Amino acid sequence: MDLGSRLAGKHILITGASSGLGAHFATLCARHGARVTVGARRKEKLDDLVAELTYAGAASARAVSLDVTDEASVKACFDALDAPLDTLVNNAGIALSSMAIDTPLADFDAVMTTNVRGVFAMAQEAGRRWRDAEQPGNIVNVASILGQRVAGGVTPYAISKAAVKQATHALALEWARFGIRVNALAPGYIETEINAEFFATPPGEAMIKRIPMRRLGKPEDLDAAFLLLATDAAPWMTGTYLPVDGGHLCSGL
Repeated sequence: MDLGSRLAGKHILITGASSGLGAHFATLCARHGARVTVGARRKEKLDDLVAELTYAGAASARAVSLDVTDEASVKACFDALDAPLDTLVNNAGIALSSMAIDTPLADFDAVMTTNVRGVFAMAQEAGRRWRDAEQPGNIVNVASILGQRVAGGVTPYAISKAAVKQATHALALEWARFGIRVNALAPGYIETEINAEFFATPPGEAMIKRIPMRRLGKPEDLDAAFLLLATDAAPWMTGTYLPVDGGHLCSGL
């Protein structure tokens, strides 16, 4: 099955797309001929990405300024869409590193507001519009294996991703009657420019050794699972939490 071909002409909205996995997924969709709308707070970075997406072959690429923590910004984002939406990718998220006992409540609130409230706000707005238009819809929430297992120093993030996992199940149950599917992609540890320095340290190398496949993931390792969820290739799949982690979740305790 050629999953990529199923994106041709589809309209995909991706949040948190100014860098990292969001930018990677946007490029993947563009490469397969999708109409791509990217949203984030850093509009200037989005403008650069749009130029790259157009070069990559997107049917259309647009940037919208988006703060998922702000209700007015969420509504304005959907109002700005220039075509009916097929798939929402809830990728925006933040992670703050500190031991739980020392974490300021303001930091905890910031993580929850972006990673949980932001996901819900975007999903709710998309869901309402699809329901009212009597159109099917598709939501891919970017979760994490830290929503199922835990690690030290990222407790608020782990809590938030567990909430995203459960939200995926709950929304899928409620919205199946409207033809709206909701699934979650749960990456393991993915190598990026941001974490490369840490994984070169002894603690980072020790963490890699605990991954059964003995390596970090690369963004492209997520592509097949992402395409399965973001397209209509699996129309009877909803409420699914799909880990892609090199076997990390099944590692021994």
